[in-house]
Amino acid sequence: MLSAPRAARTPAAPVPKAPKALAALAALAALVSVAPVPAALADDVRDSQRQVLRTLGLPAAWRISEGEGVTVAVLDSGVDLSHRDLIGSVVEGRDFTVGANPSWVRPLRLHGTYMASLIAGHGHGPGGADGVIGVAPEARVLSVRVILEDEEPGFHEFNTAQRYENVVAKGIRYAVDHGADVINMSISKDLATRQERSAIRYAISKGVVLVAAAGNEGAVKPADGGHAPYSYPAAFPGVVSVAAADRGLRRASFSNRNPSVLVAAPGVDILGAGPGDEYWVGRGTSQATALVSGVAALIKSKYPKMSPGLVVQAITAGVTRRPDGGYDTGMGFGVVNAGRALAAAGRISGHTLTAKGAGGHDPARPLGPPAEPVRVVHRDRGRITLYGGVAVAAGLGAAASLAGIAVSVGRRRSSRALDGPVRDPVALPPRA
Repeated sequence: MLSAPRAARTPAAPVPKAPKALAALAALAALVSVAPVPAALADDVRDSQRQVLRTLGLPAAWRISEGEGVTVAVLDSGVDLSHRDLIGSVVEGRDFTVGANPSWVRPLRLHGTYMASLIAGHGHGPGGADGVIGVAPEARVLSVRVILEDEEPGFHEFNTAQRYENVVAKGIRYAVDHGADVINMSISKDLATRQERSAIRYAISKGVVLVAAAGNEGAVKPADGGHAPYSYPAAFPGVVSVAAADRGLRRASFSNRNPSVLVAAPGVDILGAGPGDEYWVGRGTSQATALVSGVAALIKSKYPKMSPGLVVQAITAGVTRRPDGGYDTGMGFGVVNAGRALAAAGRISGHTLTAKGAGGHDPARPLGPPAEPVRVVHRDRGRITLYGGVAVAAGLGAAASLAGIAVSVGRRRSSRALDGPVRDPVALPPRA
């Protein structure tokens, strides 16, 4: 069976409708709930976000950047463009899952809408004070459909048909070519492909920051070495692999623990938008990934020419709750903080990864003057043997002559020593 991409999520659980629906929603340990919150309670949605907003340091960060001018590609199940908290901010891109569902089936767009709202939700109502506010509310979203929801009828076809094996690679290239500055991948695969690795290299070469979910298999029995399985594309070099933190900012029990993890973000009881002006609550490394993609968008908005490597450096430099020793495989370098990351980005924004100016060297050019062609000297082996023999013989003759001279000199010195007077080696000469 193919390793098809899927939403990086934990099993969903229903939420009963109630007048104070959010009180019940906050206690769930599911990725996505199925109960809408009535429009009259939309302001409660914002209230429920406040802890996450504070954890990420967003009040301070928004004084510097709100993501204006940045496009975040959301490689997911599709986004509801008409949701009141996203309307006007989403561009619908290509659907790489075409043919998996029957032609008459309308995409559900559950997971993708949820992730997009955490990245770039702008709320609604007077001053946008109601509904979901994303990390980068002024950013734009490019929706690229590369997965199906579990509930869609074509899910099995999508996960087994050969033609869908490299949809993630195709989605990455499409996003880069259509102006993405950041690519969010709240998805996971068990196996990697060469095409995906190549697409990631292409994206980084174009200055695009890639962020992906570390995976939700952390609660299962660890593999050899004590680590959870690697999840792709998160485990590819150059991709920011994000773990989920619980409400106490410790590693969430389901979050994968392995050396690919770079940073962590809140991933438990996270409120977001759902299709049809609904709101959803859940947990997973998916949500944590979307939040970190929003932070990357804030940095790229303020410093648009900053390379992916320096953006990642700023994110890791600005973390809070840094583990003992500076790093561990569960939380990476710590919990992402947008305000601190922007401050770090300001300190390193003038840096480059390639030396320039006097004394610098362009790596595309060779060091020193151009090398001259190598001359091949043809040697006469016969003459080499002859001359070598003569040299050896001459050397032996010289050694014999030196030995004879040394013996003669030694005899003369011995004869003189016996004929002369014997002196006391420590006696002093008489005084005058």
